[in-house]
Amino acid sequence: MIATGVVAASSSVLTACGGGGSSSGNNKVPSVSKAKAAKIEVGTKADSTGPAPEVTGAVKGGTIYGLDQFDMDHLDPAQIYVSTEGAITVPIMRGLTGYKMDSKGAQTLVGDAATDAGTMKDGGKTWSFTIKDGIKWEDGSDLSMDDVRHTFERLFASFVTEGPRYVQQFLQGGDKYTGPYEGKNLDSIEIDGKTVTFRLNEARGDFNFTLAMRGYSLVKKSKDTKEKYDKKPFSCGPYRIEARNIGKSLTYSRNTHWDPATDPIRNAYPDKFVFQFGFETLTSTDRYIADKGNDQYTMSIFNEVAAERTQQVLTNAKLKAQVLTAVDAVTYYWPINTTRITDVKVRQAINYAWPLQQLQTIRGGASTSEIATTIFSPVTPGYTEFDLYGKTKKPGGDPVKAKALLKEAGKVGQKLVIAYQTSDNAVKQAVAIKNALEAAGFTVVNKQIDKSTFYTQIGKIDNQYDLFAAGWSPDWPGGYSVFYPCWDGKNIGDGRSNYSQLKNPSVDKAIAAASLITDGDAANKAWGAIDKQVMELAACVPDYHSIRNWMHGTKVGNVVYDAANTCIALTKLYAKA
Repeated sequence: MIATGVVAASSSVLTACGGGGSSSGNNKVPSVSKAKAAKIEVGTKADSTGPAPEVTGAVKGGTIYGLDQFDMDHLDPAQIYVSTEGAITVPIMRGLTGYKMDSKGAQTLVGDAATDAGTMKDGGKTWSFTIKDGIKWEDGSDLSMDDVRHTFERLFASFVTEGPRYVQQFLQGGDKYTGPYEGKNLDSIEIDGKTVTFRLNEARGDFNFTLAMRGYSLVKKSKDTKEKYDKKPFSCGPYRIEARNIGKSLTYSRNTHWDPATDPIRNAYPDKFVFQFGFETLTSTDRYIADKGNDQYTMSIFNEVAAERTQQVLTNAKLKAQVLTAVDAVTYYWPINTTRITDVKVRQAINYAWPLQQLQTIRGGASTSEIATTIFSPVTPGYTEFDLYGKTKKPGGDPVKAKALLKEAGKVGQKLVIAYQTSDNAVKQAVAIKNALEAAGFTVVNKQIDKSTFYTQIGKIDNQYDLFAAGWSPDWPGGYSVFYPCWDGKNIGDGRSNYSQLKNPSVDKAIAAASLITDGDAANKAWGAIDKQVMELAACVPDYHSIRNWMHGTKVGNVVYDAANTCIALTKLYAKA
């Protein structure tokens, strides 16, 4: 899973090599390193007007089903910072801004609940958004300005620990505000008629991109049940939660009060979505191959083609036609807990020993990923190519070099506790990692963590793990949304995304300096240098850049990639007649 808001960087979003972000039925494996970036434009008021562009050939009615490994840990938008949670809630949640997708997959930032993508003043320290008429909650009540204010003030509540922290850090007075539940408002959020104004403590020319994150979706004040809201949020999108059996299923039915004329982003073709959980990738892949009954109308948000079936599926033209292949800007890496593994030589030894090639093979080979040596993806502006730990020449690892570093540090036999998710493929990878690290002189203890709570567990600052799998895509255009949340010492805390708990004054200073650079080329160069700075400290092990292969049933129509949510575009699907 990826913690993310939108896969974009420096006003760019990934498209596959040769144009287009996805392919179906094409046997050519897309390249991450050769992919190109396309600019995300900020749309006009006209672009922000509904309805969303119709999908050619789409029909209304029917049910789209889902098959995935795990249920969502969070559905409260304030707690959402994982891509699967962000993806599955597109049909039920709306924010002030969002991403409108055209028929070719290009994304434009538009007003969602707002009439446009916002008005900036004071060089980016003041932002205003006017709310559209006609937006209604699932009970038929109007979206109110009290709801808008409450959405952002509740972000400061003590029970909100998992979601993004940008707005809380940007708003004036946010450092002392503790939420609205004691009757106090935050003065830097101003309401005038149908316009909300945010006063920031620093210039943020990209604040309208920030608000497009699912973590800033709207919450109805009178339906806010605090911690309990995480289980069943209230909808102002085209669908509502009809039923939920936690760990097993989640059903959406139509929100009859949703007006498509207010929504430039979402279509609503199926009558229902029925998401089913508890299915490993091999099970879901075999069901897609069989393509029987309701499985013909089924897709997956997280599950991709199982590694055991990659060759069979991707080399068979009939089966390949059921696969959406897409390249995105994520880098998967293994954070090293720097509070437990304090010696940089030990962390460097882990990097040298890491079995990148073996792990790629277990995932399904080069058709599923490219080996990573950096935190930045090659498609992210600011990416600077480097390979500090010789992974290009020795992708299988260098146990001799690793053991030599351990000897220098006097740490031969160093114990490493490694956390991984409970899936069949993750277990195989854990074995390969254990073998490689023990060959280099480490003693490894593997610990399984339930998939649905994995990020919650590794996000605790007192966790008892030395390494764990994670991944990151920029939250919105800019290197700031990679390095500030994940590598700045200010973001150490329960539910934060600095999983390595790296607190390095030089890195923090470099991040602060880069965030003030207004020249795009100079900023990109600075962020690339920070990438190398973090890797010199060996605060993580870069693993791979992903190539997605989502399989689906033959009667799911218009299966296209939503780069803004790193998934199949749920609100563009339809059930074929």
